[in-house]
Amino acid sequence: MSTENTASSHKKHINDVKLSILDLAPVVVGATPADALRNSLDLAQHAERWGYHRYWVAEHHNMPGIASSATSVVIGYLAGGTKTIRLGSGGIMLPNHAPLVIAEQFGTLESLYPGRIDLGLGRAPGSDRRTSLALRKDLNSGEDFPELLAELRAYFNASATSYHAPVRAVPGEGLNIPIYLLGSSDFSARLAGQLGLPFAFASHFSPDYTRIALETYRSSFQPSDYLKEPHVIVGVNAVVADTDEEAAWLGTTMQQQFLNIIRGTTGLVQPPADMEGKWTDREKAGVEQTLKAAVNGSPETVRGQLESFIAQTQADELIITSMIYDHQARLHSYELIAQLAGKA
Repeated sequence: MSTENTASSHKKHINDVKLSILDLAPVVVGATPADALRNSLDLAQHAERWGYHRYWVAEHHNMPGIASSATSVVIGYLAGGTKTIRLGSGGIMLPNHAPLVIAEQFGTLESLYPGRIDLGLGRAPGSDRRTSLALRKDLNSGEDFPELLAELRAYFNASATSYHAPVRAVPGEGLNIPIYLLGSSDFSARLAGQLGLPFAFASHFSPDYTRIALETYRSSFQPSDYLKEPHVIVGVNAVVADTDEEAAWLGTTMQQQFLNIIRGTTGLVQPPADMEGKWTDREKAGVEQTLKAAVNGSPETVRGQLESFIAQTQADELIITSMIYDHQARLHSYELIAQLAGKA
């Protein structure tokens, strides 16, 4: 069953989809995690003014270039400095945590900022094996994710039986916190469909599985009290500048980031650089393959790229991540994207 057949017959365009932001709180060369978190708040405040729908931060560990490891704490910081934009996780890596802890943390966030908190959940470690062991003490490759999810959802359940449960999430119990499943393959896609939950796919680093994951989600979707029709969010890497040449230069920061991933190394986010001589032909091909769904260029160029991507995925929402070294250039990129959609 094709994605086009399972999606709405209405051909979607950039003005038809919600735009959101995925932030990794990048720590750039010459800066500190404190600087990164202040920049994240500044971006969230601008995003609110520019009409972005939601702002998610991602859980990663043992990575010097990412400051969002204590994801729930960061969400609270961002929510306290904004007024209307939705804040959430993209995502919390549930196998790293006891479900009760996450229920309490997000119950607290929802109690403080009612109607603005999203709980996006993934099953990957968000780190290397040694760090995963330090976090979990028990490695199971996320195989028990469905059971952990069921336990977490039970803590939010305010049915009569939950009030007599021996362990309760306070705050948390009875709160309507939207849950989203995240994935880079078809595992969470199928689970989200079967449970009638919205699904967010990581096309920004797993583009080869986009089509099959979205087809799996839509074909397996069962309406629920939570959601009557499939809701698809797709991650997009984007670098937009006033000219194609400037965008290409700014985009070399992201290329270096994915080159380090291929090499199994970590470090601070690097400034733009001439990539000639920085990678082998094989490494270059690997980076380009990973970034084949990325958009890069001037607004005129990117408009066509985004329209094509939306047509292919029929996404209901794009969640955009922009790994740009200079904070002002990152702000400008997101502003240009909002202007393309007629939001800013």
